[in-house]
Amino acid sequence: MSVQQPWAFAIARGGKTVSNQALPTAYRGPLLVHASLRVDLKACDSPLIRAAGWDPRDPLATIGAITAVAELEDVCSAAAVRDGSCDCGPWSERGFHHWHLTAVRPLPRPIVALGRTDLWQPHPTLVNEVETMFATAALNS
Repeated sequence: MSVQQPWAFAIARGGKTVSNQALPTAYRGPLLVHASLRVDLKACDSPLIRAAGWDPRDPLATIGAITAVAELEDVCSAAAVRDGSCDCGPWSERGFHHWHLTAVRPLPRPIVALGRTDLWQPHPTLVNEVETMFATAALNS
């Protein structure tokens, strides 16, 4: 899943557990969180982003890279319906489907990769690189 910065950072480091998406998905399971090449400059001043610890010097604030792994546990579409509302928390925005992320694990360092605007299947070598990075970090801790 590709997300603009600073939102990708907020998922990786700041406890953002809802990703606001234009479309729902039937998929449930692991996701690579990819920081797209676009930056939402207005969001950098958001109180939520500041509270998440946004720091453009942090390696996970990079663009064009995988920054975290998360589980897509559920999707709430109530807020996407006209005048719909839900109780998905402060990260949720009206008019979007709320993808609920759990078990978020930031990568020890970002992995440069190309993303896409829709939900995409990562290449097996990319998945292997992520798994190897976590395994190596576990051995070194």
